[in-house]
Amino acid sequence: MENLNYIKHLNGILELFSKDNRLNPSHISLYMALFQIWNNYRFKSSFYINRSEVMDLSKLGSKTTYHRCIKELSSWKYILYQPSHNPFQGSKIRMFYFGTSYEPSLDQSHTNIGTSYEYALVSEDKHIQTGINKTNKNKLDQPKTENEVIDFFKKENGPELEAKKFYNHYQGIGWRVGGKTKIVDWQATARNWMLKANEIKQEKTVKAVSQNTDNLKTATNKNYNEPL
Repeated sequence: MENLNYIKHLNGILELFSKDNRLNPSHISLYMALFQIWNNYRFKSSFYINRSEVMDLSKLGSKTTYHRCIKELSSWKYILYQPSHNPFQGSKIRMFYFGTSYEPSLDQSHTNIGTSYEYALVSEDKHIQTGINKTNKNKLDQPKTENEVIDFFKKENGPELEAKKFYNHYQGIGWRVGGKTKIVDWQATARNWMLKANEIKQEKTVKAVSQNTDNLKTATNKNYNEPL
């Protein structure tokens, strides 16, 4: 766990945002989503993310916008983004500290941030009292029972079989993406599961129709007088 003055950091970053004309609402929304995940990790120096979960939290609907914004935030030294081509690992994010000087600390040890920056430990009780991440921490990191997942899938018009597959899969790996990155919102992960299941189903349907169409093809000059 890292030490962080929660209020000073937010005040610092928001002040910096107001002075940076390169930013648009997508950048800010994405940063705040990453900050929320960082908060859930209790401000560890670095953590891994899942793109679909971050897009859901930041309300970004375009992968192109997501990749552009996260690369620009990294280039402009708001974060350090290390992309991963392994879908089971996720990309690595390192968050910089912002304090009263409104400057990011690029020091890897996080020790040279300035004497004016006062640290305050954000405890587990503080997270609960603020209520900022109470929903994610107590309810959305994982479901309580398999029936809760089944009910959610029914609500989203998803099949019960997929609900059971989803629950058994993530229950078996400790509700982590790829067994490594802790799930922030299991309902968002479940929606992605249903979308992928529908895509696979549609691909199989198209393939089956294509095969049947090929089998029905006949020669245009067939001689029906010939014996079968």
